[in-house]
Amino acid sequence: MASSFTTTLADGITIALPKGRILSDALALLKKAGFGGDEVLADYSRKLIVDVPERRARFLLLRNSDIPTYVEYGAADVGIVGKDVLQEQLKDVYEPLDLQFGACRLVVARPRDYSRPADAVNWSHIKVATKYMRLAEDHFSKKGVQVELIYLGGSVELAPLIGLSDYIVDLVQTGRTLQENGLVEVEEIMHSTARLVVNRASQKTKYESIMHLVHQLRTYLS
Repeated sequence: MASSFTTTLADGITIALPKGRILSDALALLKKAGFGGDEVLADYSRKLIVDVPERRARFLLLRNSDIPTYVEYGAADVGIVGKDVLQEQLKDVYEPLDLQFGACRLVVARPRDYSRPADAVNWSHIKVATKYMRLAEDHFSKKGVQVELIYLGGSVELAPLIGLSDYIVDLVQTGRTLQENGLVEVEEIMHSTARLVVNRASQKTKYESIMHLVHQLRTYLS
């Protein structure tokens, strides 16, 4: 309850964690740094907020794309989020650590039998489906390629298969999903790993607690 959290964890911190593929890695790292993990893993399927008073911590289980906003506005003191999301959103948060897990790449891909040249220099106007609108626009703009960007929140690889787009910009880990859907990678835009982000005000008001977390994580990672 909120009153219990306020009383018990007055000098503690709120940590935003991403639901999905990197949650288990995030919890494992926090556990090794002495900030719990098992408690969250036991409750996350039923709760979005998990209080761990003995660790002086509250955990929020959020969508990866929402974490920078929660941290920027101070609803969470710190968060764990992919670098791809940070680069797409450009939120005003402090980023002290590369956590070295959740590695993936943001790439441009097209159908295997696509007839246009793979070299971007030879492209004319094309349609690109993605949820990374800013990163995609920046990438093609630097190449001087005119594109029509189509926002999709999921199942991006389907778009070129049914004629919605010519290309996609999406995250890949192994490339298996692309292969299974008859797509091939054309270009790489960026590498991404999980990062620790900190609210700028919390960095000052909860300095000791946050720097303790940063120090513990940095010590383990090194």
